[in-house]
Amino acid sequence: MADVTLRDVARASGCSVATVSRVLAGTRPVGADTARRVRAAAEKLGYRPNHAARALRGRATGTVGLVLPQITNPFYPALVRELTHALHAEGRAVLLADCDDDPVAEAEYIDDLLARRVDALLVIPADERRSRDAVAAAAAQVPLVLMDRDCGPGVADSVAVDNSAGMALVLGHLAATGRRRVWFVGADGTASTAAERRAAYAAGAAALDEGAAGRIALGDFSVAWGRAAVDLVWEARPDALVCANDLIAVGALQRLRELGADVPGDVAVTGFDDIPMAALAAPGITTVRQPVPELAAEATRLLNHRLAGDDGPQRAVRLAPDLVVRESSAPRSTARGDGQHARAASGRATEVPVPRQVP
Repeated sequence: MADVTLRDVARASGCSVATVSRVLAGTRPVGADTARRVRAAAEKLGYRPNHAARALRGRATGTVGLVLPQITNPFYPALVRELTHALHAEGRAVLLADCDDDPVAEAEYIDDLLARRVDALLVIPADERRSRDAVAAAAAQVPLVLMDRDCGPGVADSVAVDNSAGMALVLGHLAATGRRRVWFVGADGTASTAAERRAAYAAGAAALDEGAAGRIALGDFSVAWGRAAVDLVWEARPDALVCANDLIAVGALQRLRELGADVPGDVAVTGFDDIPMAALAAPGITTVRQPVPELAAEATRLLNHRLAGDDGPQRAVRLAPDLVVRESSAPRSTARGDGQHARAASGRATEVPVPRQVP
């Protein structure tokens, strides 16, 4: 069977080719009855848009490039899923690239996606400083939104969780449960999530104990580092480990159980992100839940504004997180497997023009 064309759909719907094109491309408003008639004819005939031909005629290809630091981090598949759904609803397909935390590979993938004529880019930068040049160069060519992590002010629109608010929720919870000998187990390097969570801990930990702000152990965002960190700090007998993500918390919990420590009796453990593994651990891990559906929706909204020709000031959106309290930190009398929830005081997304950054 020959490919169905716009002319075939126009003949079947009783509309002009130009009207059919506007309806199927969504480029201009068309009356509701006309739009329904065109879509019904297109579905009946089995019409499928030829994206390659569209790319030859103009700039739009209907594709968005998505560059991730490491797909093996369990936080990212959930985000990819939400993004794919949100962009598909806008009629766009996603081309995914995993740079494996390597800024050099990241730059190569960005160039490759641009060569494939993507309409826009979503980037979770591997490194705040070393990713900046490649990201800034790409942002000068196509609409680009930074997600979850940043590259500093003045590069592109961005959307991320409010890491400072999330850490404040953790520290407030630990203070309320009487923890004082607290250690932060985080990630070294200059990824903005690592730096922001580390700085937020240092700024707020003094309220627990004057020495808490200096009790920091740094490695990477991995289960292996969580296990190794326990061996480094356990001699000091901390009564709480504040982990910069859930993978670190899982590793710490594993090692503490091997050492015979009572969690949460001897030591509380908290994480960040609320990946599925956090709820499945024994005991369940108290963690900061990132609003993944909102993250995807806000990134899509920002991208749509730029694709529609908005050339206004850059925007930085920071989303309020939730604290999910599980058995790894809750007092025995209140521990619950399904988790108790607290929300950061901001309660909603906040948006400001760049370079005014939300703390």
